[in-house]
This record gives sequence, C-alpha cells and structure tokens, in this order.
Amino acid sequence: MKVVVCVKQTPSTTAVFAVKDGAVSWEDPGGKPNVVNPWDEYAVEEAIKFKEDRGASDAIALCVGDAASDEALKTCLAMGCTEAVLVSDPALAGSDTLGTARTLAAAIGKIGDVQVALFGKQAIDGDSGHVPVQTARVLGWTPLTYVSAIKSVDGGSITVERLTDDGKETVSAKLPVVLSVVKELNEPRYPSFMGIRKASKAVIPTWSAGDVGVSNAGAAAAKSDWSKVYPVPPREGEVEMIAADSVEEQARILVNKLFEEKVI
Repeated sequence: MKVVVCVKQTPSTTAVFAVKDGAVSWEDPGGKPNVVNPWDEYAVEEAIKFKEDRGASDAIALCVGDAASDEALKTCLAMGCTEAVLVSDPALAGSDTLGTARTLAAAIGKIGDVQVALFGKQAIDGDSGHVPVQTARVLGWTPLTYVSAIKSVDGGSITVERLTDDGKETVSAKLPVVLSVVKELNEPRYPSFMGIRKASKAVIPTWSAGDVGVSNAGAAAAKSDWSKVYPVPPREGEVEMIAADSVEEQARILVNKLFEEKVI
C-alpha cells in the first residue's frame, strides 16, 4: 500500500502583501522563503506515520506547481517521506481548484497502488479547501474531511475521527480514501540534520501534463481569472474623547450622541 500526501508551496506567513497595478505582489526585504503550506505539514507527518506504524510501503509527497516548488518537496523528504514527485507544466499555470484536482488525481493514478491520499484542510493562500474533495470526486474515492484522529486501518477499511462544529464524530469507510486533516491530528516533526542533507541532494522527478495523461491541458486545468485585483478600501473614522466631571455624565453624553447619530 502506498500513501500519497499532496502539498502546496505557499508564501511565508510573514510575507507582506500589497496590490499594485491590479495585481497581488509581496514585498520581502527580509528574504522570507516560500514554505510548505502550514496545514499540509500535518498531512505530511501523518503520511510518514502510515509508513512507520501502519505498514505503508511508501509515503510519497506530490505537488502541482512551478519548478521552484521542489523546495517544498525537499522539506517533505527531509521530514521522512520516501519519495517526491513534482507535476509542473506551463499549460497548468493558473489552474483553478478543479484543474488542480484533476491533475493531482491523474498523478495519483500514475503512481499506482495508492490507498490513501492525504491533504491539509486548506491552503493559506487560496483558503478554499476545495481541492481534497474535488480530487476525491475525480478519483471516485470516499472523501473524509476535517480528520482529527485516525482510529484504525484494518484490512480494506479505515476508521477516523472528524472534528465538526458540534463536536467530534467517528466514521468508517472502505479504502481507497482521500483524507483532509486538521492540526489536532498530530504534531509535525522537525526535519533532522541528516534528512536535510539527504534531501538537499535529491533529484526530484518532474512530470509534465502529458506524463500524467492530462492531454487537453486547457480543459483539464481550468484557469482562475485574476486579471484585475482591487485593494481593500481604506477605513476612515475619527475619535472623540468625552470629557465630563463624572462617569455618569460621560455616559449620558455618549448616549445622547448615539441617539443623534441614530445608532440606538
């Protein structure tokens, strides 16, 4: 059994973003590097645990992105993933969530013998959380979302605990499945020094759209339209300090002003 963890490289959480000339840019005077999407770190840790504790033969990190995304995959290798694959193709640039899901599903099919695909619950840049469920739909697998604990993997089924608005629920499903996980699941490990050294020398295979069988890239990778981005309008306001001889008098003046402004 192979386990695949799907990751995304995102800007650092400390990067400063701005809207300039209708496009999003970020100023990075401190040299802040792009990072593995923080939510995906929990999925990476769980993929490694599948290999260490649940008999998985491989924990494979998979990413759809540009050539620079191999740095995120090297972080996964340094943490303990056994393999990493990058799917990168100019035809896939600007893919929306469905296009990304179709590409990931095709890559998972090419890897073969995958029983569990792990995702973080969402990416910190897009924040949609759509890709895990869309990937499951394309694969025809059962999606289990907001997974906070894996209770058991027994034969051809898996039992997990889900974190919901109303508490927790335990559900079971037959393999293969797609899991999107939350931070309550585990504590991601730090890459070891030897792991970092080994990962830095790794040559990560790069597959094109054609390699994974996404022949019609335009249809398979629908594009997001970010042709014009507008900055949030600045908030305007003013502060008036109420001076009086007592708190009661201040309260009376405040209430009168609120009535005058028709707030109350």
